[in-house]
Amino acid sequence: MSEMPAAARPVRRRVVTEELHEGPIRASAYVCEAASCMSAQAAEITARLGELVAESGLGDVTVKRVGCLGLCAAGPLVEIAQTGQLFERVRPDDVDGIVAALRDVKPTDERRPQGPFFEKQMRVATENFGLVDPESLDDYVGRGGYETLRRVLADMTSAEVRDEITRSGLRGRGGAGYPTGLKWTTVAKAQGSQKYVICNADEGDPGAFMDRSVLESDPYRILEGMAIAAFAVHATEGYVYCRAEYPLAVYRLRAAIRSAQRAGFLGAGIADTSFNFDIQVRLGAGAFVCGEETALIASVEGRRGTPRPRPPYPAVSGLWGQPTLINNVETFANVPAILRRGAEWYASIGHGKSRGTKVFALAGRIVNTGLVEVPMGMTLREIVYDIGGGIIGGRPFKAVQTGGPSGGCIPAQFLDMEVDYESLIEVGSFIGSGGLIVMDDTSCMVDVAKYFQDFCRDESCGKCTPCRVGTTQMWMLLDQITRGEATLDDLATLERLAAIVQKTALCGLGQGAPNPIFSTLRYFRDEYMAHIVDRVCPAGVCAITPVEVMA
Repeated sequence: MSEMPAAARPVRRRVVTEELHEGPIRASAYVCEAASCMSAQAAEITARLGELVAESGLGDVTVKRVGCLGLCAAGPLVEIAQTGQLFERVRPDDVDGIVAALRDVKPTDERRPQGPFFEKQMRVATENFGLVDPESLDDYVGRGGYETLRRVLADMTSAEVRDEITRSGLRGRGGAGYPTGLKWTTVAKAQGSQKYVICNADEGDPGAFMDRSVLESDPYRILEGMAIAAFAVHATEGYVYCRAEYPLAVYRLRAAIRSAQRAGFLGAGIADTSFNFDIQVRLGAGAFVCGEETALIASVEGRRGTPRPRPPYPAVSGLWGQPTLINNVETFANVPAILRRGAEWYASIGHGKSRGTKVFALAGRIVNTGLVEVPMGMTLREIVYDIGGGIIGGRPFKAVQTGGPSGGCIPAQFLDMEVDYESLIEVGSFIGSGGLIVMDDTSCMVDVAKYFQDFCRDESCGKCTPCRVGTTQMWMLLDQITRGEATLDDLATLERLAAIVQKTALCGLGQGAPNPIFSTLRYFRDEYMAHIVDRVCPAGVCAITPVEVMA
């Protein structure tokens, strides 16, 4: 896993950051080399652009690899940095137009408007996306990287750092929304001979790719955030727990760790101070349950990844029984910006108790699938229609599913709802890590609940009976309904069983598994009734259809 992904190898020598370019730069082509664009030959595009620029004698032009530009639906993407001109669905053998545009860039050119997808976003955690070469420490430092860590170590105490994070209102972006400053303070005050910081990069939700994109696009940012957190809680060792299915993210993260160690930003005596902190990568085998803190810790320790009862919480007794701080990728990505620009600045963004921004992965039946970052409190309608471009084919919006397998489905009546932690919980869902799956009128909501229940039963670790048996029984009942073989008594059994599993399962996987059932019953009960009473799937998705009934 330490080897470079094969698709990335051809372009290493042709990627030039501005810092390494000799002479003045008039124009730069930024090629997205995140995983989605890489799967569509982005590396070959970078190589071909580099060749044509060299052949054309454009010595004042650079071609640079960058991280995710966000608009994944239109990839591979190439942007001319000076004008903002964006080339979509680029092919390696069709880059002549990009070279011509680079030749025409003038010093007086201004960046052109790029449309609501970009203009309605607010970049904080992803502020370096599409701007820095994720494999260049020089490029990261050139944009102010590690200056925040230097200032923190030189001018602030650990308590002052914790206070700044607390006043910012930052809450954990992994799903639960626990106050970050409170968690840091708990770890700092806990007694232990050794303290640890863990970055949870497991990200197992279907349709979610936020953390993967951050690691692929700005890995140094996470390392800097973790180092600041370690200083704040008095930790000296850190781990990034990342699933092995993310080879590009793992490669770039490991390369960033090595570069940071050589440059003195990790290891002993960081930034010429007495602070010591180092980071290792631990790979997960893809078990969804390992996104839960105690299961993740067990996996890092080399044991089977299963949860344990809490308390004690990891902040008091975590990795090898020592106080352990666990935050997810996006949480750490916010830290350098907060310490650089101040708690008051961050707290001024957002809505109610939900401060700052949130990164979402837009997926499903939406025109602009991709990665977006918006201020807390933006309405669902703005996200789906202004940024997301609306529903494919102009079909009616039916629901949006948030929170992954433990989340809920939000119907059209809440399109003007402000999206934050509290509002989503109120309507029967939650933010989760940030997956946002849009559905139109061709989706059957009973089938949707069945899909997520199938995921949960497959991912159950089997440690507790309510989850091991209950998720399977709930799936079987949903399967009966989708086949037109269930009765109203079966529906009542499903509701009772879901309530029992929610209250008795050991960890968040089992406790949250019934949520898609609860939300679809709450807002789409008529579809359940159509399957059971009329033996019809209104969306025409399930095995029983109107044609089959007539026959």
